[in-house]
Amino acid sequence: MMRCAMLLFFSERGSAVKLLVVEDDPIIQEGLRIALAQEGCEIIAADSVQKALNCLATHSDLDLCILDIMLPDGTGYDVCAAIRRQSELPIIFLTACDDEVHTVLALEQGADDYIAKPFRMRELMARIKAVMRRTGQHQTEPDVVRVGRNEINLRAGKVYRDGSEIFLTAMEYKLLLIFVSHRGQILFRSQLLHLIWDAAGDYVTDNTLTVYVKRLRNKLEQDGDPAAIQTVRGMGYRLL
Repeated sequence: MMRCAMLLFFSERGSAVKLLVVEDDPIIQEGLRIALAQEGCEIIAADSVQKALNCLATHSDLDLCILDIMLPDGTGYDVCAAIRRQSELPIIFLTACDDEVHTVLALEQGADDYIAKPFRMRELMARIKAVMRRTGQHQTEPDVVRVGRNEINLRAGKVYRDGSEIFLTAMEYKLLLIFVSHRGQILFRSQLLHLIWDAAGDYVTDNTLTVYVKRLRNKLEQDGDPAAIQTVRGMGYRLL
């Protein structure tokens, strides 16, 4: 079985890392949302200072905030200052303003790191993990996750049932990791279609997604096992 490159990323709570992304460019925001979700992160997005402040007020379990500087109704510095008045939530500035003045100002405002656009997602993820390690927010991912009678060895990229390996295709394994990193949450079909694609780089169709879920279920649920992947009618699926 091919091992999927997707990373499972956990906070100190043992759940998927929850990020607030404040970015007013819809293309960049969507790109970040998709890429970070593929890494197992849960994303809350805002495109203005006011929306960011609303998100901070309603989501008390955020693990890190990614801030753009230039926003329609102010700057990321405003959001940073509001956060620092209340908490030590880790903050990374992500912006096209890469001169020394902006870098120093961001750090003086209380930011933990600063990344200039354009950037590579691998670098961003490394910076996120480094910041969370420094601030005590990051928890090393578990080596093994159990789903019913199945064991997923995340280090080896293999799945076992009662000691015998279950052979999954690369796409089936990637789908399983997505479910594991969002365990207990309802994943809408539209979300899953964004998160997985075939080897050629084309987005998976709705019908193909149904086939992948069915095949994965058949391999995880055997011999009268209770359902591992629950269908939530009219919405999507949830890993129990």
